Amino acid sequence: MTALAKLKLPTLQQDIPLAKYTAARLGGKAEWLYVAKESVYELAKVVQTAWAEDMSVTVIGGGANVLISDAGVRGLVVVNRVADIEFGDWHDGRTVSASSGTGLLRFARACASQGIAGMEWAVGVPGTVGGAVVNNAGAHGDDMAASVAEVVVLEITGPKLYTNEEMHYDYRHSMLKDRAAKGDRKFLVLQANFILPPDDKEAIEARMTEFNAYRKRTQPPGATLGSIFKNPPNDYAGRLIETAGLKGHRIGNVEVSDVHANFIVNHGDATASDYYALIRHVQETVMNVHSVALELEIELIGSW
Repeated sequence: MTALAKLKLPTLQQDIPLAKYTAARLGGKAEWLYVAKESVYELAKVVQTAWAEDMSVTVIGGGANVLISDAGVRGLVVVNRVADIEFGDWHDGRTVSASSGTGLLRFARACASQGIAGMEWAVGVPGTVGGAVVNNAGAHGDDMAASVAEVVVLEITGPKLYTNEEMHYDYRHSMLKDRAAKGDRKFLVLQANFILPPDDKEAIEARMTEFNAYRKRTQPPGATLGSIFKNPPNDYAGRLIETAGLKGHRIGNVEVSDVHANFIVNHGDATASDYYALIRHVQETVMNVHSVALELEIELIGSW
């Protein structure tokens, strides 16, 4: 920690509970925690310094799509709240740039205020631009892959620009997500540039209102991580879970939502172990009933 200490970071803390930084309100302590707010340069400097010290670095944005173990996370956890949005008329149709800590809701509403379409689907999606870029987040038949032009990624050797094609996007998948799954976590999304079209502001707002209303009708409120499982080919995870009789099933104070079966709700005083146990129970039951292996959409962080 010597090098990080020399940076004199005002929000660097030790042994900090992570539950308040996650959407499910679960998770143990971070060995070291840093909340990045100022700029992508600050964010990059902190992460590069930790890498140089051979520290493991875990970056979370809005805390959606991640389940952190009760044992916590060793090394440095960075909460990315660097949220800058820039509008312009750049080369080859690029119209918007956003830093990775920008919340998707804020990004969608900022685009709408400028009469820029294409991000309406994100109005009800938790998380940040960075996480959405890595996971190819989407809803209502749209996703990040449809509008991302390129991504600025911090590598060990410095920043690198990846094109949409180089990201190898697929359903809830990208080249970066594949790298992380293989154990290579020494990368960090800093910024994404988008090709988004202009449209009538009232038409954009109408679509956002419709999508938001649909979300409220079909998704549970409360402490959830969003969709837990990817939809299998030509089917829906929620349908498989519901027809396996799992709606309302509980382990401890964690429950398969009775509103949408692909959501798991923490009703309070639960543990990440309970949440994970329920995930495993759902996977095993769906396999037994439907012979379908449900693949996680969320990321497991820490020791399981």
